[in-house]
Amino acid sequence: QVQLVESGGGLVQPGGSLRLSCAASRNIFGIYTMAWYRQAPGNERDLVASISSGGSINYADSVKGRFTISRDNAKNTVDLQMNSLKPEDTAVYYCKLDTHYPRIYASWGQGTQVTVSS
Repeated sequence: QVQLVESGGGLVQPGGSLRLSCAASRNIFGIYTMAWYRQAPGNERDLVASISSGGSINYADSVKGRFTISRDNAKNTVDLQMNSLKPEDTAVYYCKLDTHYPRIYASWGQGTQVTVSS
């Protein structure tokens, strides 16, 4: 299976920006979706944004217009640019890979902490 490693988390003031990166351990082929999830203490893990191998992109309503997901196939990375950050964006952010063809499996990264606070 593909291993995923996130980076780029940290502490930022409200209104600031952070860029998260998720690096895959090898090239990903076939039909797949890569996504960013987040989980705040006491909450469930929720989808933030996703991008498919075909280029379809989806965002949670709470981040539309502020976050941008992008993919670099040459580097095997998926990034999440987060702008206009709010305290309620504070969470552990996880990268996830779902492969649909030719194999079906899911991989998660270890997570990276994002804290938005003054």
